[in-house]
Amino acid sequence: MSHKRHVAAFALITAAALTLTACGSGDPAAAGGGAAPAGKAGSIPTTDVVSSVPKDEAIAKLLPADVRNRGSLTVATSVGNPPGATYLEDGRTVAGQDIDFAEAAAKVLGLKLKREVASFEAILPALGSGKYDLGTGNFGVTEERRRTIDFVTYINDGQGFAALKSSKLTKISDFTDLCGLHVATGAGTTFEASLEKNRGRCSDAGKKPYKVQTYAEPGAIWISLQQGRSDVVMSTINGLRYAVIQQEGTKFLNEFKRLDVGFAFKKGTPLAPAFQAAVNKLKTDGTYDRILKKWGTAESAIETSQISPPEIT
Repeated sequence: MSHKRHVAAFALITAAALTLTACGSGDPAAAGGGAAPAGKAGSIPTTDVVSSVPKDEAIAKLLPADVRNRGSLTVATSVGNPPGATYLEDGRTVAGQDIDFAEAAAKVLGLKLKREVASFEAILPALGSGKYDLGTGNFGVTEERRRTIDFVTYINDGQGFAALKSSKLTKISDFTDLCGLHVATGAGTTFEASLEKNRGRCSDAGKKPYKVQTYAEPGAIWISLQQGRSDVVMSTINGLRYAVIQQEGTKFLNEFKRLDVGFAFKKGTPLAPAFQAAVNKLKTDGTYDRILKKWGTAESAIETSQISPPEIT
C-alpha cells in the first residue's frame, strides 16, 4: 500500500474505532501490559461485566440524602482512545474502561448516570461550576489538579511514549531525550503540562528544544505521526499500548511516569466517600478484576481506592 493510501486508511480506522487518547505495545503481554483485550485486533470488547452488579444498601447510605432521593447524577465523559473511552461502530454508544467503572460504581450506589460527552479540557472547570456531578476521562491525579478537584481513584495508569517502528527511538528516560524532536500530545492534558514545564531542560543542556504539538482530537495525534509531522507521541500508558495494536507501523516505547487515575469531582464534594466505598466493593466482589480483564489492563489495578492521594513521584 502506498504511503498516501496507508494514511487515508489509517484515518478511516481512527475515525471509526480509535476516537481516543492512549495505547501501547504491539504485544501488550510482552510489553508488560497484561492480556490483550477480548476480541480481534481493531475490535472493541462488548462483554457485559456491569449490569449484574447489585446495589449495596449500606454503601448507598453514604450518599447525601438529596442524591439518594434524586437517584441520579450527571457525568461528563471525555471520549478519546480505547481502552479508556471510545465509540462503538454506531458512532453514538460509548464504551471503555472509564465507562464500565463509572457504571459499576453507580450500580453499587443505586444511581442512574446521565451521561454527557464533553471535551477533555472542558470537564474539570465545569465541575467547579456545578454543571456536572462528576467527570471521567482517564484523569491523572496531580498536585496541581488536587488544589481544585477531588478524585476517587480506581486505576493506575500514567505517561508513556510511542513512535513509528522505523524510528531510532527505543526509550525516553528523560525529557532531554526529546530534544530536537516534534512531540504530539493531547490538548489540556497532563502530558502537555509536563512537556511545557520541562521545555527549558534542552536549552539548559545545550541542545535544541523540542517542539510540543497539541491536538484536541486524538485521531489527529496519530495522523501527525504517520504523516511525519511529529516524531513521537506522548499519551497514557494503557492507551498507547492499545493503540499500537491497531495501527500498522507503530511501536510502544516505554512507560515514563505512573499516575493514579480517578473519578473527578468538585472540590469538597460529599460524594467522594460513597464512590470510594463503591470502588472498593467492586474489588471485593470480583467486578473490578473482570473490568480490567475485559480491557486488557490488569497491570493498572490498585490495591484500594483513595480520595485525592498525593501525586506519585
